[in-house]
Amino acid sequence: MFDFSNAQLEQIAAHFVGNQTLEEELRLSSQPIKDLDESVLSLLQQYFTHPFKNTGVYFHLTHESDLKLNEVYAYASELFENKETFFEQSRKLAKHLYQKSTHPKIKAGDLYVAYFSGCMSEEDTVDCIGIFKSETKEKYLKVYQQQNDYEVQADEGINIHKMDKGCLIFNTEKEKGYLIMLVDHMNKQEGAQYWKEEFLQVRPREDSYFHTQGYMKMYHHFVQDKLKLEYDISKPDEIDIKNRTLGFFKEKEAFDFQEFAEEVIQQPEIIDKFRDYKQEYQEKHDTTYADEFSISDKAVKKQSKVFKSIIKLDKNFHIYVHGNRNYIERGTDEATGMNFYRLLFVEEN
Repeated sequence: MFDFSNAQLEQIAAHFVGNQTLEEELRLSSQPIKDLDESVLSLLQQYFTHPFKNTGVYFHLTHESDLKLNEVYAYASELFENKETFFEQSRKLAKHLYQKSTHPKIKAGDLYVAYFSGCMSEEDTVDCIGIFKSETKEKYLKVYQQQNDYEVQADEGINIHKMDKGCLIFNTEKEKGYLIMLVDHMNKQEGAQYWKEEFLQVRPREDSYFHTQGYMKMYHHFVQDKLKLEYDISKPDEIDIKNRTLGFFKEKEAFDFQEFAEEVIQQPEIIDKFRDYKQEYQEKHDTTYADEFSISDKAVKKQSKVFKSIIKLDKNFHIYVHGNRNYIERGTDEATGMNFYRLLFVEEN
């Protein structure tokens, strides 16, 4: 994780990028933004960096044939080699984004390009390029006190606590496509992830977060797509599998496939089915997950939301199953023909 507390926001430029399909303009500034006071610089740095604080997810720029043909990679490389080209590269980035802004639902907005120095990581201090797009503005009131009276005016501006789109490019791991962090809170509304897939062209960095998240997603889909259909698994048994899976990732520091198979999957027949499913899943998603890796706590925390241990009964009851599967039994009441669960416990809290 990177620390921006001692970083310096050295340069900043702003351009307006419209939607090309809707015949909106691309308006390039004639010079970078200058002469900002310390309070404004501090707010800008907070706006630019705070959304990335707890993400924990990293990417690399990529290209299907040659990494050097990735436009963002090329412009970032030129800028890291020569900071004097900052404004020139910011204009190139704006032009590139405009070329990719063709989906009819993409909103026009202000594009900010920033250059940071002194970004601290666990191993080193590196420079960083920030690319941010603001597509929404909020109305607010400006209240002035004039002696004993007040004056109120309406205006609109950017909420510094809400970023629409952002990207940080750190000057490290250049040969792999630089180390990248992303924010994109608007892609579902646009119907296309043009920021990530078209403009930046990134792929996940294959680190502990990547492998942890990948395995948890993959096994969740395996339970839903294979086990439930082929073995007619009951809801308590399905939750028991989810609880064992989540417990394994929470309790272990490192993942080992054989250990996971023995403690979570358990049955040899199911283990073989999961091996086959894993191969198919990786081919379908054009990726590979390691069989041994350090487990990422952040990935486990995020994926745990998928492993819900709740049995919903009509609109009357929810049963939260956290412990021993043997303490819950399902049956049918002969008198009413309705289903029931019998719960065994020692004491009531």
